[in-house]
Amino acid sequence: MTTSNFEMLEAMQLMARDRGISVDTLFDALANALVAAYKRLPNAAEEAVVTIDPDRGEFRVYGQELDEEGNVIREWDDTPHDFGRIAAQAAKQVLTQRVREAERDRKYEEYAGREGDIVTGIIQQTDSRFTLLDLGKVEALLPQAEQVPYERYDHGARLKAYIVEVRKTSKGPQIVVSRSHPGLIKRLFELEVPEISNGIVEIKACAREPGHRTKIAVWSNDANVDPVGACVGARGARVRMVTTELRGEKVDIVPFSDDPAEFVARALQPARVKEVLLDEEKGRATVIVHDYQLSLAIGKEGQNARLAARLTGWHIDIRSESEVAADEEGEWAEGEWVENEDGEMVWKPAGGGETLSAEQWAAGDAGTPTEGSEEPVEASVDADDVGPGEVAEQNLAEASAAIDEEDRELAAVADELEAVAEDDTFDTATPPSVAGSFESAEGEPGPGTPG
Repeated sequence: MTTSNFEMLEAMQLMARDRGISVDTLFDALANALVAAYKRLPNAAEEAVVTIDPDRGEFRVYGQELDEEGNVIREWDDTPHDFGRIAAQAAKQVLTQRVREAERDRKYEEYAGREGDIVTGIIQQTDSRFTLLDLGKVEALLPQAEQVPYERYDHGARLKAYIVEVRKTSKGPQIVVSRSHPGLIKRLFELEVPEISNGIVEIKACAREPGHRTKIAVWSNDANVDPVGACVGARGARVRMVTTELRGEKVDIVPFSDDPAEFVARALQPARVKEVLLDEEKGRATVIVHDYQLSLAIGKEGQNARLAARLTGWHIDIRSESEVAADEEGEWAEGEWVENEDGEMVWKPAGGGETLSAEQWAAGDAGTPTEGSEEPVEASVDADDVGPGEVAEQNLAEASAAIDEEDRELAAVADELEAVAEDDTFDTATPPSVAGSFESAEGEPGPGTPG
């Protein structure tokens, strides 16, 4: 029995070294398995401990009696006579289980610290929920949320992916990868651009819309190295390799700047920016471009402006020169229409002056400076500057003034005709000069008006 036990223990030690398993860990697991097997025997002690002597190949079971505090007060040798057969079965089970656990642990440790790294796998299975990549010893999971829209994953094709998480499960490590993560762009450029892997060139920021377009901001720690040229490569060879791996996704490379205004202007490339105005409190950047550059700065469906905002961290408002000029030339009455105690709408100047009724506004009194106002209110107001009620009152006042003027003109003509009729030298025939000097009430020319 001793010889067979010795051979079994020696085989376990050899296999443990081959599998990369600790021998002490394996023997501890075997001892625990032997204790469990011993307690299933009839008349077994409630408490027992198993000792293993690998040099002599011996297994010993000692029954124990414990006091209330858990201290051993009595111990005796209670090794069964056929314990060698029981030990061989337990050793086989323990060895198989520990080898599997060791394989899982080794695979997990291999990928545990590689979050943020890039791996290359072969597509094994694809469905509506996820895609499986074979990485060699393990499989990686590419969920639908991490996939690029409209990107096809053909069975057997090689694919690069970005590791976002490594989970430890009872069945081994579960590696979650992504094709839409911005980190994939950085890792691909590290593979293609030696200056980035050496630390000479840095990718300061990255903004991506997977499958469509990506913007990266690069910086050089060496004044003699152009960061954009290093990433583009000779005739665009380096950036072309990245876009090929991304299956046609466009990549814009812009130089990074510590000056926020300059960085915002560069981020909007290929559009040329005329001026950038920053509001640091609100984090807003107002960008002024030439009229013919407006659509290019905004991009298709706002994509260029959206990526530039993500890249810089500023809220970007793009305006053309004509829009800015129109705002500067526009004249606006400073104040507002409010309702007084009688329910009437009155104009309240912004400077805190006296309020004006609608009639006073229409008559032009709004242009008269009021006490306490900073600037005179303009008398003329466009229809866009007032509400519908104020526009109606203004039109009514203008129409009333026009009617009064017409009545005065007609009265003057009537007086002239009456004076002529009283003159004795007046010919009954209507002189052309008089007949042609007035119009009918309907606004049509009088009967004596020439052609």
